[in-house]
Order: sequence, then C-alpha cells, then structure tokens
Amino acid sequence: MTQPASVRPPKPLYSNVSPAVPSPCSGVCRLDEQKVCLGCFRHVEDIREWRSADDERRRVICAQASERKATSL
Repeated sequence: MTQPASVRPPKPLYSNVSPAVPSPCSGVCRLDEQKVCLGCFRHVEDIREWRSADDERRRVICAQASERKATSL
C-alpha cells in the first residue's frame, strides 16, 4: 500500500514579514495625484517594494512616509 503524499503548509501571504519594522498600512488605500497613499503616505513604488525590502530599506520608506505625512497636514 502506498502512503498519501504529505501536504505542505500554505506559503504565507507575505514572505518577508519582519516584526522589527511593521507595515505602516492603515487600510485606507487611496492614491492621490502623485501616487502617494492617503492612508500610509507611502508612494506606490514603495508599497510595491515593501514585500522584498529588508529592514533597513523599510525604515527608510517609513521615514519618507512620515515626512510626507507631516508636510501634508
């Protein structure tokens, strides 16, 4: 008799999740004319890059988003 094939666990939705730098996503995903999210203030390219970015790059993205947020108020 043959054994059933083992079932692999599903891959995580985000393969590069880091507890050191949590995502700034607020769930308000709307872009302005400059392609900056009105919820987290990340540029659309930064949002795309987030999954593959290392912690250092994520900190830079978050700092830039904070600057955008501060200047928008």
